[in-house]
Amino acid sequence: MPRAGSAWAARIALAAIIVVALVLAAGCWRVYTNTWDEPEHLAAGIELLDKGHYEYDTEHPPLARLFLAIGPYLAGAHAYGTPPPDGTQEGKDILYSDGRYETYLTLARAGTLPFLALLLWSTWLWARRLFASDAAALAAVALLVTIPPVLGHSALATLDIAAAATTLLALYCLENWLTSGRWEEAVLFGVTSGIAVATKFSAVPFIGLSLIVLGAVQGLNSWRVTWGTHEHHPVRVLRSRATGAVLAGLAALVPLLAVYAVRSPDVSGVEVRFDWAMDYMLSRRGFDHAIGQLLYYLHAYLPRELTDLFNGVIAVKAHNDAGHLSYLLGQVSQDGWWYFYFVTLAVKTPIPVLGAGSVGLAALAVRGWRERDGWALSPLVLLLTILGFASVFSRINIGIRHVLILYPFLALGAAYLLWRGWQALARMRAGIPRAALALVFAGLVGWQVSTLWRAYPDYLPYFNETVREPWHVLVDSDLDWGQDLKRLEVRARALNIPLLHLAYQGTADLAREPLPPIVPLKAREPVTGWVAISALARTRRPSDYAWLDAYRPRERIGKTIDLYFIS
Repeated sequence: MPRAGSAWAARIALAAIIVVALVLAAGCWRVYTNTWDEPEHLAAGIELLDKGHYEYDTEHPPLARLFLAIGPYLAGAHAYGTPPPDGTQEGKDILYSDGRYETYLTLARAGTLPFLALLLWSTWLWARRLFASDAAALAAVALLVTIPPVLGHSALATLDIAAAATTLLALYCLENWLTSGRWEEAVLFGVTSGIAVATKFSAVPFIGLSLIVLGAVQGLNSWRVTWGTHEHHPVRVLRSRATGAVLAGLAALVPLLAVYAVRSPDVSGVEVRFDWAMDYMLSRRGFDHAIGQLLYYLHAYLPRELTDLFNGVIAVKAHNDAGHLSYLLGQVSQDGWWYFYFVTLAVKTPIPVLGAGSVGLAALAVRGWRERDGWALSPLVLLLTILGFASVFSRINIGIRHVLILYPFLALGAAYLLWRGWQALARMRAGIPRAALALVFAGLVGWQVSTLWRAYPDYLPYFNETVREPWHVLVDSDLDWGQDLKRLEVRARALNIPLLHLAYQGTADLAREPLPPIVPLKAREPVTGWVAISALARTRRPSDYAWLDAYRPRERIGKTIDLYFIS
């Protein structure tokens, strides 16, 4: 693959790719009703900006929510004071107030776009460390843009793209520190890690486990390089890394304390939640109980910002311990499945980047092992670490969105394979084999890039060619997150539907939507006339609406709502 003409040209190309990605993500706004989590995220951010309180759904930290809320807040949105902890109703009241639903929702969704830009820039940083070619690095960024779930979640006022972007940057800074050993890099790793944790608490295990695993890889590489010599004495190296870890930990507190310090002086809600967190941990056994005892002894000395942080982390843990109602391959479970994310990656990822990314990461790791290059080893190591943790420990199996961090690594692997293939092609003599290989490469690249227009604007419910009926495989946030209600409204007006029996799962306020007169479709009660049912409603308890299987839908609204006329 030819080099880019200059660093300046590469930056221009990178900026162009980022702009295209932002435009494609924003193009989804016009068709989507608010998805399930958007009102509550907006409510939490508006409450913090308007009242100085942070009471809604505190198992998520405030940073990204402030980005989502700043636009609507400056446009006039304000808090209504709905009692916590559930902020969904508060968020709906904010969205629908003053007849400015579209304005507030659009401004909130625009708050995700800076994180999409950060995700692509962080991928560029990784690629520049892995590849000698600027063109190969640009290819990695471009391939990431062609993965529909990335664009789909970038179009929403949610936290998942923000979490992937900030965590990816923190992992880059981690590898930078482990490779260089400089204290400045340790501090930068700490700051970026604090930002990632302040964005979403999934960063805690992702970064923590990555620190252990990448540290072990770095130690192994150092031992292989210096085995039989007296260079880089292990004790000296360990002392240096321990000092760096302390500096990183202290640096991480800076963004965390800053984001949790944006509060009114009333701390009663914080104390109530912290008492609950201690009681929860003390009620459990083993390590959890020990943590509860430690918090009990330390609570009088902890600043309010840290007590709120601990409460949020423990709230996530409690949620995971309890599980979450999930759907996979026609089955419903509260506890999830160990293979959930393997299946999700297999069906939600475009086939070319899934295959090329996996092979490319393996090839990159082989190169890294041979050359004792920690950078080349780290993408595969990080992908396996994060995917393994999510598969073994996560009981909240509700979408690819929780592991979007894996996609930049797949894009890096695919770009590496493409780069090496291009180099091999350039060395071949002209003839039929070279022409055939060139056609294969062109076909795979064209197949991958074609997802941008084949899926548009439905990047969120995208499934690859291995799945014909997505609702038999995955639903919640991978297919149906309540986003197609607006399309149903448009179609109902066109058909002049006088009365609609509706089964819909989502957080849109049906009473304030321009729907025809609606009657809730009750479980196990067949009706006649116009019937609309969303995929999420149909799969929550599949037996509730099994009677509809005897009828053929008149049409599908968007990707998720079946419309029937039953005479």
